[in-house]
Amino acid sequence: MFSRQSFAGWYRNRFVWVAAILTLTAGAVVLTNSAGSEAEPTDLRTRIMARMRSTLEQVDPGQHHHAGHDAPAATEGRAKPAVICGVRVYGHEPAEATALADVRTVYGFRLCGIAEQKRPWDWAVKLVSPVIMDMSIEPPGIRTVEASADVAFVDRLREMFPQKYVEQAREEALTGPEMADLRRRYDAAAGL
Repeated sequence: MFSRQSFAGWYRNRFVWVAAILTLTAGAVVLTNSAGSEAEPTDLRTRIMARMRSTLEQVDPGQHHHAGHDAPAATEGRAKPAVICGVRVYGHEPAEATALADVRTVYGFRLCGIAEQKRPWDWAVKLVSPVIMDMSIEPPGIRTVEASADVAFVDRLREMFPQKYVEQAREEALTGPEMADLRRRYDAAAGL
């Protein structure tokens, strides 16, 4: 038979074990939820940004004609200056994509500087515009939003971007951390 002390000890131990099991279960649920749907899109966005940046930086500076600027060319004894870019992703299509390989189109912003040796950022040729990247081809296609003699910038933006990104593209550029990273990488490439 059970004595009162052994019965109380058994219950006490049973409650301890139930509490331990409930704690472990709740911890597993929290870890599963935090590693689930929220982690993947953030990781996908990071991968999209890295792909955008590397694509824009690999394009020859001479191919970056923008707003009437000609990119500096290589001179005798010097290599072509590096293109250093900061990017921001506004969105992608299909929106439900969970892997970089599934992304077909990216809508975003680029701010690139042509890093000529010893030329400070303030004096660098800069390439700035909303950008659309066609990720369905290799290398990705790049289209920039630019005004023309007949079409204003905002009208061109409305023609090229889905409505859900137009206001964001008109008002937002790089985030503070992305701008700081861009300046750091530019200074290193320009030898400053």
